[in-house]
Amino acid sequence: MPSLRDLRRRIKSIKNTQQITKAMKAVSAAKMRRAQEQVLAARPYARRLREVLGRVAAAAGDVKHPLLEVREPRKVAYVLITADRGLCGGFNANLIRTTMQALREAAGAQVSLVCVGRKGRDFFRRRGYNIVQSYVRLGETIRVAQAREIAGFVMEKYAAGEFDEVYLVFSEFVNVLVQRPKIVKLLPVETPEESENGKKPGRVEYIFEPSAEDVLARLLPMYVENMVFHALLESKASEHSARMTAMDNATKNAEELIAKLTLSMNKARQTAITKEILEVVSGAAALE
Repeated sequence: MPSLRDLRRRIKSIKNTQQITKAMKAVSAAKMRRAQEQVLAARPYARRLREVLGRVAAAAGDVKHPLLEVREPRKVAYVLITADRGLCGGFNANLIRTTMQALREAAGAQVSLVCVGRKGRDFFRRRGYNIVQSYVRLGETIRVAQAREIAGFVMEKYAAGEFDEVYLVFSEFVNVLVQRPKIVKLLPVETPEESENGKKPGRVEYIFEPSAEDVLARLLPMYVENMVFHALLESKASEHSARMTAMDNATKNAEELIAKLTLSMNKARQTAITKEILEVVSGAAALE
Protein backbone atom coordinates (compact mmCIF):
# COMPACT_ATOMS: atom_id res chain seq x y z
CA MET A 1 0.00 0.00 0.00
CA PRO A 2 1.39 3.48 -0.84
CA SER A 3 2.66 5.58 2.05
CA LEU A 4 1.02 8.80 3.19
CA ARG A 5 3.83 10.81 1.62
CA ASP A 6 3.32 9.11 -1.76
CA LEU A 7 -0.44 9.69 -1.63
CA ARG A 8 -0.03 13.37 -0.72
CA ARG A 9 2.50 13.82 -3.52
CA ARG A 10 0.20 12.18 -6.04
CA ILE A 11 -2.81 14.25 -4.96
CA LYS A 12 -0.78 17.44 -5.31
CA SER A 13 0.38 16.41 -8.78
CA ILE A 14 -3.18 15.67 -9.94
CA LYS A 15 -4.43 18.99 -8.55
CA ASN A 16 -1.77 20.81 -10.56
CA THR A 17 -2.85 18.92 -13.68
CA GLN A 18 -6.47 19.77 -12.93
CA GLN A 19 -5.65 23.47 -12.84
CA ILE A 20 -4.04 23.16 -16.27
CA THR A 21 -7.05 21.34 -17.76
CA LYS A 22 -9.41 23.97 -16.29
CA ALA A 23 -7.39 26.75 -17.87
CA MET A 24 -7.26 24.94 -21.23
CA LYS A 25 -11.02 24.41 -21.10
CA ALA A 26 -11.63 28.12 -20.50
CA VAL A 27 -9.30 29.13 -23.34
CA SER A 28 -10.87 26.60 -25.74
CA ALA A 29 -14.37 27.79 -24.79
CA ALA A 30 -13.49 31.38 -25.71
CA LYS A 31 -11.86 30.33 -28.99
CA MET A 32 -14.77 28.00 -29.77
CA ARG A 33 -17.30 30.82 -29.42
CA ARG A 34 -15.41 32.99 -31.88
CA ALA A 35 -14.94 30.10 -34.33
CA GLN A 36 -18.61 29.16 -34.02
CA GLU A 37 -19.69 32.71 -34.83
CA GLN A 38 -17.43 32.71 -37.90
CA VAL A 39 -18.68 29.40 -39.28
CA LEU A 40 -22.35 30.29 -38.70
CA ALA A 41 -21.82 33.63 -40.42
CA ALA A 42 -20.11 31.96 -43.41
CA ARG A 43 -22.78 29.33 -44.05
CA PRO A 44 -25.41 31.63 -45.69
CA TYR A 45 -22.83 33.01 -48.13
CA ALA A 46 -21.66 29.50 -49.05
CA ARG A 47 -25.24 28.36 -49.58
CA ARG A 48 -26.11 31.37 -51.72
CA LEU A 49 -22.94 31.04 -53.81
CA ARG A 50 -23.83 27.40 -54.45
CA GLU A 51 -27.32 28.37 -55.60
CA VAL A 52 -26.00 31.11 -57.89
CA LEU A 53 -23.49 28.72 -59.44
CA GLY A 54 -26.25 26.20 -60.10
CA ARG A 55 -28.46 28.79 -61.81
CA VAL A 56 -25.66 30.30 -63.89
CA ALA A 57 -24.40 26.86 -64.97
CA ALA A 58 -27.93 25.83 -65.99
CA ALA A 59 -28.42 29.03 -67.97
CA ALA A 60 -24.98 28.91 -69.58
CA GLY A 61 -25.58 25.51 -71.15
CA ASP A 62 -22.64 23.37 -72.25
CA VAL A 63 -19.86 25.78 -71.33
CA LYS A 64 -16.39 24.24 -71.17
CA HIS A 65 -14.00 25.01 -68.32
CA PRO A 66 -10.94 23.13 -66.97
CA LEU A 67 -12.51 22.87 -63.50
CA LEU A 68 -15.62 21.21 -64.97
CA GLU A 69 -13.73 18.61 -66.99
CA VAL A 70 -14.58 15.08 -65.87
CA ARG A 71 -11.85 12.48 -66.30
CA GLU A 72 -11.40 8.87 -65.32
CA PRO A 73 -10.26 8.93 -61.67
CA ARG A 74 -6.81 7.41 -62.06
CA LYS A 75 -5.10 10.06 -59.89
CA VAL A 76 -7.07 11.04 -56.80
CA ALA A 77 -6.07 13.65 -54.23
CA TYR A 78 -7.42 14.17 -50.72
CA VAL A 79 -7.15 17.50 -48.91
CA LEU A 80 -7.08 16.44 -45.25
CA ILE A 81 -7.73 19.16 -42.66
CA THR A 82 -6.58 18.27 -39.14
CA ALA A 83 -5.26 20.21 -36.14
CA ASP A 84 -1.70 21.26 -35.42
CA ARG A 85 -2.05 20.20 -31.77
CA GLY A 86 -3.54 17.31 -29.85
CA LEU A 87 -5.45 17.13 -26.55
CA CYS A 88 -8.76 17.39 -28.42
CA GLY A 89 -10.22 13.94 -27.88
CA GLY A 90 -10.88 11.90 -30.99
CA PHE A 91 -10.96 14.89 -33.37
CA ASN A 92 -7.75 14.06 -35.28
CA ALA A 93 -8.15 10.30 -34.95
CA ASN A 94 -11.64 10.36 -36.49
CA LEU A 95 -10.44 12.41 -39.47
CA ILE A 96 -7.44 10.14 -40.02
CA ARG A 97 -9.65 7.05 -39.76
CA THR A 98 -12.07 8.50 -42.33
CA THR A 99 -9.18 9.28 -44.68
CA MET A 100 -7.72 5.79 -44.29
CA GLN A 101 -11.09 4.28 -45.20
CA ALA A 102 -11.27 6.49 -48.31
CA LEU A 103 -7.71 5.50 -49.28
CA ARG A 104 -8.60 1.82 -49.01
CA GLU A 105 -11.63 2.34 -51.24
CA ALA A 106 -9.45 4.13 -53.82
CA ALA A 107 -6.82 1.40 -53.82
CA GLY A 108 -6.83 1.09 -57.61
CA ALA A 109 -5.93 4.74 -58.18
CA GLN A 110 -2.76 6.75 -57.66
CA VAL A 111 -3.49 8.58 -54.41
CA SER A 112 -1.95 11.87 -53.27
CA LEU A 113 -2.46 13.82 -50.04
CA VAL A 114 -2.55 17.54 -49.35
CA CYS A 115 -2.29 17.80 -45.57
CA VAL A 116 -3.53 20.88 -43.73
CA GLY A 117 -2.44 20.56 -40.11
CA ARG A 118 0.53 18.91 -38.44
CA LYS A 119 -1.26 15.87 -36.97
CA GLY A 120 -2.46 14.50 -40.30
CA ARG A 121 0.83 15.32 -42.03
CA ASP A 122 2.93 13.54 -39.39
CA PHE A 123 0.68 10.46 -39.35
CA PHE A 124 0.76 9.84 -43.10
CA ARG A 125 4.40 10.89 -43.48
CA ARG A 126 5.49 8.22 -40.98
CA ARG A 127 3.60 5.62 -43.02
CA GLY A 128 5.14 6.59 -46.33
CA TYR A 129 2.10 8.04 -48.12
CA ASN A 130 2.55 10.45 -51.03
CA ILE A 131 2.15 13.93 -49.51
CA VAL A 132 2.46 16.44 -52.34
CA GLN A 133 1.94 19.53 -50.18
CA SER A 134 1.39 20.42 -46.54
CA TYR A 135 0.18 23.53 -44.73
CA VAL A 136 0.81 23.87 -40.99
CA ARG A 137 0.57 26.60 -38.37
CA LEU A 138 -2.40 28.36 -39.94
CA GLY A 139 -3.16 30.01 -36.60
CA GLU A 140 -6.36 30.37 -34.63
CA THR A 141 -7.98 32.81 -37.07
CA ILE A 142 -8.60 31.40 -40.54
CA ARG A 143 -7.98 33.92 -43.31
CA VAL A 144 -9.27 33.94 -46.86
CA ALA A 145 -5.70 34.19 -48.18
CA GLN A 146 -4.88 30.82 -46.65
CA ALA A 147 -7.87 29.16 -48.30
CA ARG A 148 -7.01 30.86 -51.59
CA GLU A 149 -3.46 29.46 -51.44
CA ILE A 150 -4.66 25.89 -50.81
CA ALA A 151 -7.40 26.10 -53.44
CA GLY A 152 -5.01 27.65 -55.96
CA PHE A 153 -2.58 24.76 -55.52
CA VAL A 154 -5.16 22.01 -56.09
CA MET A 155 -6.79 23.88 -59.00
CA GLU A 156 -3.42 24.27 -60.68
CA LYS A 157 -2.65 20.57 -60.26
CA TYR A 158 -6.11 19.61 -61.52
CA ALA A 159 -5.91 21.85 -64.58
CA ALA A 160 -2.46 20.40 -65.37
CA GLY A 161 -3.88 16.85 -65.28
CA GLU A 162 -1.88 15.78 -62.21
CA PHE A 163 -5.15 15.20 -60.30
CA ASP A 164 -8.27 13.64 -61.82
CA GLU A 165 -10.41 14.08 -58.69
CA VAL A 166 -9.92 16.09 -55.51
CA TYR A 167 -11.79 15.51 -52.24
CA LEU A 168 -11.99 17.56 -49.05
CA VAL A 169 -11.79 15.69 -45.73
CA PHE A 170 -12.79 17.86 -42.79
CA SER A 171 -14.85 17.86 -39.61
CA GLU A 172 -18.29 19.42 -39.88
CA PHE A 173 -19.33 21.45 -36.83
CA VAL A 174 -22.77 20.25 -35.72
CA ASN A 175 -22.79 21.52 -32.13
CA VAL A 176 -20.46 21.73 -29.14
CA LEU A 177 -20.66 17.98 -28.47
CA VAL A 178 -20.93 16.65 -32.04
CA GLN A 179 -18.34 17.04 -34.81
CA ARG A 180 -18.88 14.87 -37.88
CA PRO A 181 -16.03 13.83 -40.26
CA LYS A 182 -17.08 14.56 -43.83
CA ILE A 183 -15.75 13.92 -47.35
CA VAL A 184 -16.82 16.34 -50.10
CA LYS A 185 -15.79 16.30 -53.75
CA LEU A 186 -13.94 19.51 -54.55
CA LEU A 187 -12.89 18.90 -58.17
CA PRO A 188 -14.23 18.51 -60.78
CA VAL A 189 -16.79 21.10 -59.73
CA GLU A 190 -20.23 19.53 -59.65
CA THR A 191 -22.73 22.27 -60.43
CA PRO A 192 -25.54 21.97 -57.86
CA GLU A 193 -28.89 20.95 -59.29
CA GLU A 194 -30.88 21.45 -56.10
CA SER A 195 -30.95 24.08 -53.41
CA GLU A 196 -30.71 23.36 -49.67
CA ASN A 197 -34.48 22.82 -49.33
CA GLY A 198 -34.41 20.08 -51.97
CA LYS A 199 -36.08 22.12 -54.71
CA LYS A 200 -34.52 22.72 -58.06
CA PRO A 201 -33.59 26.34 -58.65
CA GLY A 202 -35.87 28.13 -61.04
CA ARG A 203 -34.50 28.65 -64.51
CA VAL A 204 -33.43 32.25 -64.99
CA GLU A 205 -32.63 33.80 -68.36
CA TYR A 206 -29.27 35.54 -67.92
CA ILE A 207 -27.70 38.03 -70.29
CA PHE A 208 -23.97 37.34 -70.08
CA GLU A 209 -21.57 40.19 -70.51
CA PRO A 210 -19.00 39.64 -71.88
CA SER A 211 -19.75 35.88 -72.17
CA ALA A 212 -20.86 32.82 -70.18
CA GLU A 213 -17.32 31.43 -70.35
CA ASP A 214 -15.88 34.57 -68.73
CA VAL A 215 -18.53 34.59 -65.99
CA LEU A 216 -17.93 30.95 -65.09
CA ALA A 217 -14.16 31.44 -65.32
CA ARG A 218 -14.54 33.97 -62.50
CA LEU A 219 -17.25 32.17 -60.55
CA LEU A 220 -15.81 28.62 -60.48
CA PRO A 221 -12.45 29.47 -58.80
CA MET A 222 -14.36 31.63 -56.32
CA TYR A 223 -16.62 28.68 -55.54
CA VAL A 224 -13.67 26.31 -54.98
CA GLU A 225 -11.90 28.85 -52.76
CA ASN A 226 -15.06 29.32 -50.72
CA MET A 227 -15.47 25.56 -50.27
CA VAL A 228 -11.92 25.31 -48.90
CA PHE A 229 -12.41 28.37 -46.69
CA HIS A 230 -15.69 27.00 -45.33
CA ALA A 231 -14.09 23.61 -44.61
CA LEU A 232 -11.26 25.33 -42.70
CA LEU A 233 -13.78 27.27 -40.61
CA GLU A 234 -15.80 24.13 -39.89
CA SER A 235 -12.68 22.23 -38.82
CA LYS A 236 -11.43 25.05 -36.60
CA ALA A 237 -14.76 25.29 -34.77
CA SER A 238 -14.86 21.50 -34.42
CA GLU A 239 -11.30 21.41 -33.09
CA HIS A 240 -11.97 23.96 -30.33
CA SER A 241 -15.25 22.25 -29.41
CA ALA A 242 -13.55 18.86 -29.18
CA ARG A 243 -10.68 20.29 -27.10
CA MET A 244 -13.09 22.04 -24.73
CA THR A 245 -15.06 18.82 -24.22
CA ALA A 246 -11.88 16.78 -23.74
CA MET A 247 -10.50 19.21 -21.15
CA ASP A 248 -13.85 19.25 -19.33
CA ASN A 249 -13.81 15.45 -19.14
CA ALA A 250 -10.18 15.50 -17.97
CA THR A 251 -11.05 17.98 -15.20
CA LYS A 252 -13.94 15.81 -14.00
CA ASN A 253 -11.78 12.67 -14.09
CA ALA A 254 -9.08 14.44 -12.08
CA GLU A 255 -11.67 15.45 -9.49
CA GLU A 256 -12.88 11.86 -9.15
CA LEU A 257 -9.31 10.59 -8.87
CA ILE A 258 -8.49 13.16 -6.19
CA ALA A 259 -11.54 12.04 -4.20
CA LYS A 260 -10.46 8.38 -4.40
CA LEU A 261 -6.87 9.16 -3.41
CA THR A 262 -8.05 11.36 -0.52
CA LEU A 263 -10.17 8.48 0.75
CA SER A 264 -7.19 6.13 0.49
CA MET A 265 -5.00 8.68 2.29
CA ASN A 266 -7.52 9.03 5.12
CA LYS A 267 -7.71 5.25 5.47
CA ALA A 268 -3.92 4.99 5.56
CA ARG A 269 -3.71 7.78 8.14
CA GLN A 270 -6.39 6.15 10.27
CA THR A 271 -4.58 2.83 10.06
CA ALA A 272 -1.31 4.48 11.14
CA ILE A 273 -3.01 6.22 14.09
CA THR A 274 -4.71 2.99 15.17
CA LYS A 275 -1.38 1.19 14.98
CA GLU A 276 0.33 3.83 17.14
CA ILE A 277 -2.47 3.68 19.73
CA LEU A 278 -2.20 -0.10 19.89
CA GLU A 279 1.55 0.18 20.39
CA VAL A 280 1.08 2.66 23.28
CA VAL A 281 -1.59 0.52 24.90
CA SER A 282 0.51 -2.62 24.49
CA GLY A 283 3.54 -0.86 25.98
CA ALA A 284 1.49 0.36 28.97
CA ALA A 285 0.06 -3.11 29.51
CA ALA A 286 3.54 -4.62 29.43
CA LEU A 287 4.73 -2.19 32.15
CA GLU A 288 1.94 -3.33 34.42
